[in-house]
Amino acid sequence: MILHLDLLRHGETELGGGLRGSLDDALTDKGWAQMRQAVAGQGPWDRLVSSPLQRCARFAEELAMQSGPPIELNKDLQELHFGAWEGQSAAALMETDAQALGLFWADPYSFTPPEGEPVAEFSARVLAAVARLHGAYAGERVLLVSHGGVMRLLLAHARGLPREQLLNVEVAHGALFSLLVEPGGLLREVR
Repeated sequence: MILHLDLLRHGETELGGGLRGSLDDALTDKGWAQMRQAVAGQGPWDRLVSSPLQRCARFAEELAMQSGPPIELNKDLQELHFGAWEGQSAAALMETDAQALGLFWADPYSFTPPEGEPVAEFSARVLAAVARLHGAYAGERVLLVSHGGVMRLLLAHARGLPREQLLNVEVAHGALFSLLVEPGGLLREVR
């Protein structure tokens, strides 16, 4: 059986852009509006799964109260941990660590930010979590409220992109995408 997995990225956050990673900042009013607009007229979902970070979880909790599906918080669907780069913008890193940032952008699987989570481990964590969702909820429609990195990874896999193109996948705040998760972990994007 197939799992219909809709992916929703959190909206704009209070601390702004940059590499948020494990930082747990809240949504702005605009961020709430971006997410509400993305799901307007969508669904219904059989269940909601969310990263436990508040920029995702608070919206998922609001949506669950409004529309009634059960909600599950899943730490394995959190953003990549950027280590010493957390909270910094690409512009700031270009001034202090341009060579390392260039290596990361060129192939994030081959370069890990200082004290950060290797992308290969992040990928294994996220894909294993999605496989568990398929095993538990195949035949259902699930909304996953998560992060740009998680969504880039899943969309890159669904699109068959080489690993060097992971960071080329565009995922705006409040973006909504749909995937089909098939047995064996095959991901297909629904357009």
